[in-house]
Order: sequence, then structure tokens, then C-alpha cells
Amino acid sequence: MKLLIGLGNPGKKFERTRHNAGFLVLDKMATDWKESKKAQALYAKTEINGETVELLKPQTFMNNSGVAVAYAARKHNVKSTDITIIHDDKDIPLGEYKIQTNRGPAGHNGIKSIIEHLGTQNFTRVRIGIATPEMDKYDDQADFVLGKFSKAEMEILEDVIKNIIKELVGV
Repeated sequence: MKLLIGLGNPGKKFERTRHNAGFLVLDKMATDWKESKKAQALYAKTEINGETVELLKPQTFMNNSGVAVAYAARKHNVKSTDITIIHDDKDIPLGEYKIQTNRGPAGHNGIKSIIEHLGTQNFTRVRIGIATPEMDKYDDQADFVLGKFSKAEMEILEDVIKNIIKELVGV
């Protein structure tokens, strides 16, 4: 089994925000979400290339994502190398993404939490670019990442999401 985890913040208030880019990818991959109170997450199971994959959307808020990730990894006895985390990244321009393994958090609090709870950074990350020229107008970068994507930004993101899913499922 593998874990495919999208990061974001729960609740209507945070839908379509830049920080929820990971949730947006998983929402294109599944519609039938179940809730696990123990995991503090929403989950769905699917099969990718003949292998069972659990999709997971932590409901712990971004900065505590590691709680849900570590619970799911222990429950399913999944090695860190079989975990892929999908998240926003304000150091990458909107319209781009990077897939990397065994990297530090680079200031991302959700990733910091996951590294802390797993005890390793040896997992795969899909870093979705959210940077725009507009972000320089924000004194507090938290206001930028918690802001909603504009319609034009969502159109760009939709193409990125399609490409990420193609790469992840090998289609």
C-alpha cells in the first residue's frame, strides 16, 4: 500500500485557497471521501498501476498535518518511501510544479510537522507553485497563502493538476 496525501486546511473558509492546493489535486482523484476520527483525516482508497493507494486529506490544519500522516503510516505499516505529499509552494511560480524526494521543509510548516511526526524527510513531495507577482504586495505571507485563487489562477492550476495526476498515475 502507498499513501498519497494532499495538504490543506479543512472547512469552507479555506476552499480554493492557495494553501489548499494539495486538497484540490486529491479532489480531482476521488469524490467519495470517508472520515476517520482516529486519523483526523478524510480518506478514499483507489488503485494506481495495480497497487492499493490511500488518498488522505488531513483535517488537523496545515501546521499539524504530521499527526494524520503518521497515524495513517503506522496503521497501514507504510514505509516513508511509499508516501507522497502534495502541497503548495510559494517559492515556485504558479503554473509550475516539482517532484522531489528526501528534501527538507524549506519553511513549509505542514512539511515540518510531517518530518517531525515521521522522524524522517525521506518521502516524495509534489510541490505546486503558487507564486505570483501579487504576493509581494502582502506584508504577511500567511495572508497570501490563505487567500483564494482568482479565476485566472484556477485555470492555470487546473492544467497543473491534470499534469500532476498524469505523472502520478503514469497515464
